[in-house]
Amino acid sequence: MLKISLMSTDDAEDILKMMRVFYTSQAVATNGSEEIFRNDINNCVGGCPFLEGYTFSYNNSVAGYAMIAKSFSTEFGKPCIWIEDIFVKQEYQGKGIGTKFLDYIEQKYPNCIFRLEVEEYNHGAIKLYKKSGYDFLPYMEMKKDIKP
Repeated sequence: MLKISLMSTDDAEDILKMMRVFYTSQAVATNGSEEIFRNDINNCVGGCPFLEGYTFSYNNSVAGYAMIAKSFSTEFGKPCIWIEDIFVKQEYQGKGIGTKFLDYIEQKYPNCIFRLEVEEYNHGAIKLYKKSGYDFLPYMEMKKDIKP
């Protein structure tokens, strides 16, 4: 049985282990760092209004995690939920956990636009997202990182 819960400080070590796997996989274009991972977790559990973290347990075992970021899309004229991380341990893949999380978050945040990034060769994730109604946007995203 799947249980989706808000991330807590008690989950930190399990989440860190999963983030290390996720960010060294082909599913993510960047490798991240311990500092970034800990900062993400601290913001998820520390009341940051922009970031929420979730854990997935399946039959009382840690099966994965997700993080969402909140913003507003002027392009679509409504709140935007970015699905930043969604990771399911290999032994739990194919059990519908990703689909159930997407359904859960879409019900929690009605009348929002949902966005995510996916690597073009992550065929399993693309299949999941398309099955859940996601489609590609016709442009590339760019970034600039300002260092203090």
